[in-house]
Amino acid sequence: MIKERKMQLNLLEYFYLGALKHHPGKIAVEDGDDRVTFEELDEHSTRLALRICESIDVRSSPVAVYLPKASSTIVANLAILKSGNCYTNLDVKSPVQRVKSILENVRPAVLITSASQLMAIEGMGVTGIEVILVDAKPGSEFDKGELERRLSATIDTDPSCIINTSGSTGIPKSVVMNHRSVIDFMDWLFGRFAFGPNERIGSLSPFYFDIYTLELWYCLAIGATLVIIPESYAIFPVKMVDFLKDENISFIFWVPTVMVNIANQDLLSAVLPESMRHVLFAGEVFPTKHLNYWRKMLPSASFINLYGPIEITVDCTYFVVDRDFADEEPIPIGFPCRNTDVLILNELDRPAATGEQGELCVRGSSLAMGYWNDPEKTKKAFVQNPLNAKYPEIIYRTGDVVHLNENGEIMFDGRKDFQIKHQGYRIELGEIEHVLLASLNEIDNACVLYNKEKKEITLFYESKASISPGTIRQRLNSILPKYMLPTVFHCLDAMPRNPNGKIDRQFLQEGMRS
Repeated sequence: MIKERKMQLNLLEYFYLGALKHHPGKIAVEDGDDRVTFEELDEHSTRLALRICESIDVRSSPVAVYLPKASSTIVANLAILKSGNCYTNLDVKSPVQRVKSILENVRPAVLITSASQLMAIEGMGVTGIEVILVDAKPGSEFDKGELERRLSATIDTDPSCIINTSGSTGIPKSVVMNHRSVIDFMDWLFGRFAFGPNERIGSLSPFYFDIYTLELWYCLAIGATLVIIPESYAIFPVKMVDFLKDENISFIFWVPTVMVNIANQDLLSAVLPESMRHVLFAGEVFPTKHLNYWRKMLPSASFINLYGPIEITVDCTYFVVDRDFADEEPIPIGFPCRNTDVLILNELDRPAATGEQGELCVRGSSLAMGYWNDPEKTKKAFVQNPLNAKYPEIIYRTGDVVHLNENGEIMFDGRKDFQIKHQGYRIELGEIEHVLLASLNEIDNACVLYNKEKKEITLFYESKASISPGTIRQRLNSILPKYMLPTVFHCLDAMPRNPNGKIDRQFLQEGMRS
């Protein structure tokens, strides 16, 4: 007799069958002096979920969260899922107009916030959205069985969260994930790597970023502790390294920027976080020279390069850094995650040969559902697979240029919109950045852009040393052909960053035009 295998249908099962069942009294979240157990997360979120159900009679609808990064945000997210809806976390530090534009596009049924944020919400002038305080208590007469009914009615293709990210038009994109896409990714993660309940996750990224998805469900499913790093430490690398050591952080998943700054200042020589076992990074290229520094200082730690745009749940390819790379040698983005297929399509929409560049496209259940309230943009990005004319099959075109190397590993070459035609030559701006960081020790960080109107390759860079544009060009002249050399130079005290910690290239590009 074949025993039926139960299929996981919603994300909350990770919590109920994982940390809550096996580690109920363990600390789930540490935030300074604030400590919250898994049992307390469940209790607080159930109370808030009942309040949501009292206020609105909707399912599979967005509920916005306007709270600082704290355990209360996790409580709100769990409560929203328990109510049968999907959460969208907002940035309390974003300009009012940006938050307002997101709310006007998403039109959440309810907004969850705290008393301290009420004035900011009221100042946005958004109408028709009910506000609930995160510590609000439900009425005593409400039927608690409603939560069980909503959970049993949730299926894996229902939306679980909406992640708001920058759009090329200046209007934020609201990307919709469902339960299945997150389950698919997390099941791959748990099956591929031996991440256990004793890890202490150093959470640096904001909770409205997709890195939070991995941190949250790893914590809730396995029972690891999420340690919130003070936001200000991102610009104080010395404090950051002290925190990693003092708090015995063993697991991080970061955008590489902070790690680059730590390497530039050689901070691990003075303070070494010996507890560090797993270093995951994504979001932008980690310069190999700086990665080699981290690997040298933490030889027993594993280093994993993850890749994936916001439209693919967390990430879709990975590479375990298991061999040595020269400083000037790029790191692969590796191989597709389980149950994800990566297509590399050339300009004729045919599979690219080994070594041939093409656009990275993705198919599988890891894809987002599309953009909330924007069918036209969804239709342009999520398209029919050109290799399949037999039945409907959606792929996402990332706009990233890659190729397969001789080892069958995917190599990231840059963005299609970062590939320029200059003086008759096709140039990858990312290649110039890579050479700069690998070859000029005086330069701590670099961003290369192209001014199409003036036909100028422009370099923005950070440097604590006094290095002239002439010296930079002279040094690059022995490495790069003349047509790839920057002609305009801007030395910055610090690169502008977007809320996700990446270099704000759009801001720099707009500055060139003004």
